[in-house]
Parts: sequence; C-alpha cells; structure tokens
Amino acid sequence: MNDILTFLILTLFVIMSPGIDTALITKRTMADGQTGGYKMALGLASGSLVHTLAATFGLSALLLQSALAFEIVKYAGAIYLMYLGISAFLSKKSNASSSVKEEKSKETSAFRQGLVSNVLNPKVAVFFLTFLPQFVQSDQNVTLQLLLMGITYTILAITWFFVFVFFINYLRKWLTTPSVQRFMDKATGVVLIGFGLKLAFEKHK
Repeated sequence: MNDILTFLILTLFVIMSPGIDTALITKRTMADGQTGGYKMALGLASGSLVHTLAATFGLSALLLQSALAFEIVKYAGAIYLMYLGISAFLSKKSNASSSVKEEKSKETSAFRQGLVSNVLNPKVAVFFLTFLPQFVQSDQNVTLQLLLMGITYTILAITWFFVFVFFINYLRKWLTTPSVQRFMDKATGVVLIGFGLKLAFEKHK
C-alpha cells in the first residue's frame, strides 16, 4: 500500500510539473479553444500508452542499449519540438472567418501533434523505463504490473490535462487579447525551442 501511495504521489508531481506537455496544451487551448486543448491532451496521453507498451515489452530497453536508435529518435523528437516552437514564435492571429472544415482539421492536427511529440521524445521512454520498475514486485507478474502502472499514469495525466485545459479555457478571453497572446506565443515558442535544443544535446548514457 505504501508503494502504491508513493507511486501515485510521485506520478502526480511529475505530471503536474511544467514541461513540454504543459506548453503544447496551453498553446493549443489558446489557439483553438477547449476542444483543441482536449484533443492535444488525448494525443499526449496516447503517446504515454505507446511508451507504456514499449517499456513493458522491452523496446525501450533496446532503445537505451542502442546508441544509434537513441540518437535517431532523439533528433527526430528535437527537430519536431523546435518546429512547433518556431511555428508558435512566428504564429499570427487566426482568421475568425475560418470554415468548419478548417477548424476540424486543426483539432485533428492537435491530437496528432500531441501524439507525435510524446512518442518521439526518448526522455519519456527513459522515464518509463527507469521510474516504473522502481515499484515492481519481483515475486509477482512483472509485465502486468508495468502495464497497470503505465495505464494509471496515463489516466492521471489525462485527468490533470483536462482540468488544466478547463482553467486555461476559462481565462482564454483575457489570455487571447492581442498583447497577451503575442507574449504567450513568443514565450511558448521559446520554451518549446528550448526543450528541443535540450533534447538534441542530451547525451546517451
């Protein structure tokens, strides 16, 4: 029971700490509203499920053992994050007369961006591979334990993301005023580019 409580508390701290996910969700919610933010959150959570399966069935271990595989995924993720950051930094206010079709395209893109950003981040794989095993009981089914912990992490993450999107959307009227939006776009862009550069220079251990 103590191990479970410790796992839940540490997981919540990890999920709630500001990072790439927070920056992406904030940007999408401000740009496209609550629905866009929720779809971004679902994409990020789906990426966590991918890493859960990878860690459970040993793909993450292979990724860590292979310097080449790590470098390929690392740079792909870093480039994608920097692309998102540059896009945010250079973004212009969207046209209010956008069609319904364009809005749906944005929402689909939000899910895809969240999924791709999470899946291509090898640090997430490292986290799952190093964090989850700390709470594994060796005398029980290891595969099942890893799956359950990964699913628990994903459920907690999506819950927090949805709450975060709700409050960001609540403040959206103020946050989307031209001056604040320009500042937030630039700040979000800098954060994403910074994370991308940090990821690119992360050394494989």
